[in-house]
Amino acid sequence: MNSKTEIIAYFSMEIALNPAMPTYSGGLGMLAGDTIRSAADLKLPMVAVSLLHRRGYFRQRFDPSGWQTEEAVKWDAASLCRELPPRAQVGIEGRIVQLRAWQYTVKGVGGHEVSVILLDADLPENTEWDRALTDQLYGGDFHYRLCQEIILGIGGVRMLRALGYHEVRRFHMNEGHAALLALELLDERARWFHRAAFNEADVQAVKHQCVFTTHTPVPAGHDRFPLDHVARVLGRADVFTMHEVFCCAGELNMTYLALNLSHYVNGVAKKHGEVSRQMLTPRDANHHYQIDSITNGVHLATWAAPSFAELFDRHIPSWREDSSSLRNALRIPVEEVWRAHLAAKQLALAEVNRQTTADFDVETLTIGFARRAATYKRADLLLSDPPQLKRIASRSGRMQIIYGGKAHPRDDAGKRVIQQIVQARDSLGPEVRIVFLENYDWELARILTAGVDVWLNTPQPPMEASGTSGMKAALNGVPSLSVLDGWWIEGCLEGVTGWAIGETYPANATPKQRAGCDAPSLHQKLEDIVLPTFYERREDFVRLMRHAIALNASHFNTQRMVQEYTVKAYFA
Repeated sequence: MNSKTEIIAYFSMEIALNPAMPTYSGGLGMLAGDTIRSAADLKLPMVAVSLLHRRGYFRQRFDPSGWQTEEAVKWDAASLCRELPPRAQVGIEGRIVQLRAWQYTVKGVGGHEVSVILLDADLPENTEWDRALTDQLYGGDFHYRLCQEIILGIGGVRMLRALGYHEVRRFHMNEGHAALLALELLDERARWFHRAAFNEADVQAVKHQCVFTTHTPVPAGHDRFPLDHVARVLGRADVFTMHEVFCCAGELNMTYLALNLSHYVNGVAKKHGEVSRQMLTPRDANHHYQIDSITNGVHLATWAAPSFAELFDRHIPSWREDSSSLRNALRIPVEEVWRAHLAAKQLALAEVNRQTTADFDVETLTIGFARRAATYKRADLLLSDPPQLKRIASRSGRMQIIYGGKAHPRDDAGKRVIQQIVQARDSLGPEVRIVFLENYDWELARILTAGVDVWLNTPQPPMEASGTSGMKAALNGVPSLSVLDGWWIEGCLEGVTGWAIGETYPANATPKQRAGCDAPSLHQKLEDIVLPTFYERREDFVRLMRHAIALNASHFNTQRMVQEYTVKAYFA
């Protein structure tokens, strides 16, 4: 395990590594997994760090009223990972918490391997409460979350050292959850120079080692903890006297800690970079932040449906090694693209009909909407005027809509949105048929993003940092019908790669006013353009599918993304 070359250490609270491992909750974890897979493809020297999450996120169920309930998910780490001998430890509330490491190996297209280190506190030396600290992803209260972030950040660095990773060139924090790793790096330097505390020179040296990617403009996505609570849990208060590092009066803000201790910071789409520069403003004259942007992507080999992977293998054999070669998809005959799409669609509808009694059919336009059920995602925008939606379907063609997505266990507002959609299905048929599939996960995402005809995304701008589900759809020739936010601002060529939703409205417009503009725009675009193109001008629709692959999949992928990180952040 000893590293003889400089390596990139990638820290993320969640990582989607294997469909059988519930070590992710949604887009952040999927992106982390795709990042690591592309790093392996590119033979990048990298090691990743996360928590084991023995009980995963949760399994979603619906009660008869459509209300979401949650069940714990357990999995056998020993069957999928290898336990490593070294141990590390962290201090929590004066207790020593012992940690062990499990290794999962990601192998790239050329055979290069990236090790993922999953930290585990479930050891007999620890108290019963401490043993559960690496059990549940995003579970418990803010105290549980802080303890988990101590394990990830401080424990992660100590475990890497125990495993022999001494020449780490960059520490990449994928969101602020791992920001305490920088505190451990500061303490390391102070110990190296035999000083009792770190100083400004240490801060500058650590800053040069760290990279920070912020993923959300939503305030709830930025962890904050009261300073007195942090001091008690860490067992120290000395660090908070250094204001240039631990700013933000009265609280430890993990996002600002990462900002203060990183030499390179980025948002995850061009628009998100702009929003982050406006939102993450310095709290005083001592801080100055430069926030760049690197637009997210997806790992092509992971998300291509079998029928499209086979199509690409025949026509573009280098697509796995060279993502930009997918530009040649414009040369694939339209009838072959349509056959590959029908095969993917049949798989998706077979899954829908297996789970439900909806009896979806291949001939009907099928719309997909699946993502985390947060209210700002506005999953219910399409259904905001049921009579109008039924009139559109009667005049322009029937629709089938597949929904999926989980609300956070404590997000009752998100659960209510799900319930409203589930309950709406009986009022719209037969012109508009709706299903909301339970337990949207990696496997279901692979099927749905490839198997619908149109991918719908309706976030409230500018709340969508990037979004990657539409990128997965584009790879499989599925055009997006989306509000111009996140990546779609960059990916939308109207009528070429998909369609934009929404009108211009004042910057101070309320969410209700925005929905009042966006819903009619969505309905109009469906009635006048999307449905007629699908039903009456099929060849035009398939040409649009080819452009989605050639223009969007060739660019919005993690191979291009990791190459940008390599040039801008890792080896700059």
